[in-house]
Amino acid sequence: MLGSSAVPAEIGTQSAVPTPLPTKRADPLLVVEDLTITFPSADGAAAVVRGVSFEIAAGEFVGLVGESGSGKTITALALLRLVPAPGRIESGRIRLAGLDLMALSEAEMCRIRGARIGMIFQEPMTALNPVFTIGFQICEAIRAHSNLTRRQARREAERLLEMVAMPESRRRLKDYPHQLSGGQRQRVMIAIALASKPDLLLADEPTTALDVTVQAQILELLERLRQDLGLAVLLITHDLAVVAETCDRVVVMYAGDIVEEAGVHALFGAPAHPYTRGLLSALPRIAERHVEMGEAAEAAESDKSGRGRLTAIPGQVPDVSNRPTGCSFHPRCGDVMARCRHQEPGDFAAGDGRRVRCFLYDRI
Repeated sequence: MLGSSAVPAEIGTQSAVPTPLPTKRADPLLVVEDLTITFPSADGAAAVVRGVSFEIAAGEFVGLVGESGSGKTITALALLRLVPAPGRIESGRIRLAGLDLMALSEAEMCRIRGARIGMIFQEPMTALNPVFTIGFQICEAIRAHSNLTRRQARREAERLLEMVAMPESRRRLKDYPHQLSGGQRQRVMIAIALASKPDLLLADEPTTALDVTVQAQILELLERLRQDLGLAVLLITHDLAVVAETCDRVVVMYAGDIVEEAGVHALFGAPAHPYTRGLLSALPRIAERHVEMGEAAEAAESDKSGRGRLTAIPGQVPDVSNRPTGCSFHPRCGDVMARCRHQEPGDFAAGDGRRVRCFLYDRI
């Protein structure tokens, strides 16, 4: 789906060009400010998300990326105020179309979930109830936020399955989750998430455990729904290839912090933060230019030279209850400076409208 030379061609596998990055987000749909989420630990409250701030415009497709344990999923759950106990939102503001979600009662928040913010969970087999039919579960989601009769909800459920390109949609309403393939179950999850026509769709690893062909179909479906319905989408993933295929903008998280935020072409063309550069260096590179030209021998020779070798980021994500002093990434960083070891960086401008949490961009 990538048509720009700013994004490495070997990252992509599909063919459509992402919608251009909006030039102005003066009135964003979602605004998250200084969000901090803590869990109790032996040493006191541990911040799994620290002072996170970002915005999403109406109709924008934003990727939230990082290694496992970086705080991506818990950030998404916080947007729905569904942080599992004993975790809690310690501080911060979450506004949806100007509405302060943190000020709402639980009853008011229940009316927001599904109706204004939909979510596709990571594992459809566990998110779907195995003892109820697909039709029952979609109808339940429809009727939770509408006054439709059972018959009307049934027709709407069939329409939603048609919208997400489910084969034989009417017959599938009678099926149980175990009778569907992984890709079909994910389509059902998307249909449920769209049941009340939300403004914002949270997609948590929606292509995990799917083969490449089905993954491409799900991503194309999300892009089509974004364009047809004007949905804003927050895609939570550790897969940078998926981000390159679909997103307008990328938010990179590490150990609960946002370390870089940039447009997708700017980020893939010239990653700024050492962690982002490390993630991109860890992607497999295939000498497809030579292969496409039929020069198999030259491709094999370039692979021998080490171009195909992956570069790992040394170490691992720190335990949030025992963070290193200074910058959380400094024990793994190849560009570490003395101040990184004892002083936490702030957010700095790095050109192309991006922000980077790294002293390399401190202009003082």
